Amino acid sequence: MKRNFVIGMMLLAAMVAFAGGGQEESAPAEMGEAMDGPWSWVIDTGGFPQVNALKVEGNVITAGSSTVFPAAEYLAAQFQDEGYTDNITIDSIGSGGGFERWTTGETDVSNASRGIKDSEIEAARGIGREPIEFRIGTDALAVVVNPSNEWVTDVSLEELAAIMTADNWSDVDPSWPAEPILKFIPGTDSGTFDYFVEEVFDEDPEPLLASSNVQLSEDDNILVQGIEGSPYAIGFFGYAYYANEGEALNILNIEGVEANTANVDAGAYPLARPLFMYSDATIMQEKPQVAAWLAYVLNNAKDGMLGVGYFEAPADVIEAGKQKWLDAVGDMY
Repeated sequence: MKRNFVIGMMLLAAMVAFAGGGQEESAPAEMGEAMDGPWSWVIDTGGFPQVNALKVEGNVITAGSSTVFPAAEYLAAQFQDEGYTDNITIDSIGSGGGFERWTTGETDVSNASRGIKDSEIEAARGIGREPIEFRIGTDALAVVVNPSNEWVTDVSLEELAAIMTADNWSDVDPSWPAEPILKFIPGTDSGTFDYFVEEVFDEDPEPLLASSNVQLSEDDNILVQGIEGSPYAIGFFGYAYYANEGEALNILNIEGVEANTANVDAGAYPLARPLFMYSDATIMQEKPQVAAWLAYVLNNAKDGMLGVGYFEAPADVIEAGKQKWLDAVGDMY
């Protein structure tokens, strides 16, 4: 609630009560509480608003990145625990699939592990939507092997490209087993696939797609199961899926750098990448519950990321996202 609006309404209530003479006085809204209506969930703190989940009404429809999915699901459960009683749909279909739905008007929010493409921006504008990007956290893309794999613990990006296109482990290094390399990778609709191809294959997916023994899936849990099931398997996905498995997977260092908080924060881990949610000002204004969900995510992004094994976004980036939110909703409350 914007402070000048609250004060104005309180003065108005006082004037009405005075004019009423002996009529029973009605209690004015407390400072920090919004008036009744679709924006009544707003709690003014003097800065970026907090969200009263008990007062948020209406469903929220989201879809997109399987990498963002665990954090979004975690935050949605927390939101509901705090009193939100309607539905948040979170479909895990890959960043590309999420943008496809969002740019055809099927969803309110698109979850993404890559930035929106120019072609997707144009598609959004074609239906009157202007994408607003909210960065919510950071992922350290995990390249993992079965715990029985004792021959590789650290790879350069060049070696990683060689492994992902070779037939046998011994084709990369003669001292490694003469066994087929089983590759479990995200599907081509996935932002994780796009990011890996960009960083490891200079944006050319053909060598990876033409490689032998490749299984693609938009479901990262299927990839996890495949790698856990064979000592000769390798794959990659968001860090949270590795963190969830404990000792059932081994993560490789990349260019001698371990995927940990210090290295991610310092920008030293070569495969660290931002995680996003996208929406539009008109959606947020016409569906206050979407604005509430995004405000809740921005206020609790750190908890959401750390709660599932990701890494927090820089504080200044979250603050910039909050300003985008304020600009988008304007004077709606």
